[in-house]
Amino acid sequence: MANFEYIALDAKGEETTGSIKANDEADAISQLRKTGLYPTQVVAAGKGGVSGGAKRRASKGQKARTKAKTKRGGKVKSKVLMIFTRQLATLVDAGLPLLRGLSVLGKQERNPVMAGAINHLADSVSGGATFSESLGQHPRIFDKLYVNMVKAGELGGVLELVLLRLAEYQEKAQKLKNKIVAAMVYPIIVIVIAVLILVFLMVIIVPRFEKIFAEMLGDKPLPPLTQFVVGISRWIQGNFFILLGILAVLYAAWKVFSMTKAGLRIIDKIKLYMPVFGQVQLKSAISRFTRTLGTLVTSGVPILQALNITRDTAGNSIVADAIEKVHEAVREGESVVAPLEASRIFPPMVISMVDVGEETGQLPDMLLKIADVYDDEVDNAVDAMTSMIEPIMIVFLALIVGTIVIALFMPMITIITEMNNQN
Repeated sequence: MANFEYIALDAKGEETTGSIKANDEADAISQLRKTGLYPTQVVAAGKGGVSGGAKRRASKGQKARTKAKTKRGGKVKSKVLMIFTRQLATLVDAGLPLLRGLSVLGKQERNPVMAGAINHLADSVSGGATFSESLGQHPRIFDKLYVNMVKAGELGGVLELVLLRLAEYQEKAQKLKNKIVAAMVYPIIVIVIAVLILVFLMVIIVPRFEKIFAEMLGDKPLPPLTQFVVGISRWIQGNFFILLGILAVLYAAWKVFSMTKAGLRIIDKIKLYMPVFGQVQLKSAISRFTRTLGTLVTSGVPILQALNITRDTAGNSIVADAIEKVHEAVREGESVVAPLEASRIFPPMVISMVDVGEETGQLPDMLLKIADVYDDEVDNAVDAMTSMIEPIMIVFLALIVGTIVIALFMPMITIITEMNNQN
């Protein structure tokens, strides 16, 4: 056996150097890969070995990678990942080799976490690892769905097609997410403004009017509504920090409750069946489920594995439980339709379309069609919800502010009447 010097990448993408005994260069590479290293340079020791410059570069690269380790370990926004997937899919579909595409994207990526991940992917692929194996080293960026779809594409020799499907999936998922966020932003803003106005009136305005009433009316009793508003104002002023403490305790209790399995189920069930917002949540959950499962199966991921991934990315524990029952039924060789119908979550139209897709052998295509239909349904539900919320919020604000204004002006009428009588 001869000695070989090498430069290799470890599982974390850090460069390392060393020597190994092997029969030939191919044997040395094979031994290194078995130990979890991905060699980038292997040279026989008797032929000059790895150059000092290469060693210095390896040492320098190792320090740089160690410095960037925390950046690679972070998360990135879904929009950043979506753009990366679309760009990589376009480059690979245009005929550019995967490694070249990763190198190009790594140089132009502005997000430091994503740039570090892309450069590590390029190093790992150049070292002999598959693309899916390299993606699996970054679970906080690339989830199970992403990794398994790429793996299926590699096994089927259709990586470029799978990347395009992934890009389309992420773009539609991002579009759906933006719709939901936009629908929730308006009522939240209105509620925050209403609370701020209420605090301002109760803490600043009402006490000033109370002084005026005391000076002008003396011992005369205030109208009942005015007394009620003044009483609330005094309580808020005297117990402001206690009120903040109560709100903080309630918020903490809510967070703890939502972290328990039973609490999460209750919250998720309320989300699906609550008035106005429930339809948006339910339709978006159906769209996510059908699109995820349809995309995975279409890309070549086995149905049982696809159901597991879909369950983990469902975003709602009630829907996840329904998918788990579907998984159990499929594993036993039964139909997908029965557990979907038994869950009482999915509308008859969805169950009928799944049934037809299963009977005709076109279930993946039918799932994607359902997802497209429910994307439009989410649009309609968001528009309907917004049109309902706007007048409700306006009336809500008018009632709060109007009640306080009337309560403050009722004593003013008495004061003005007395002044006119004196004249």
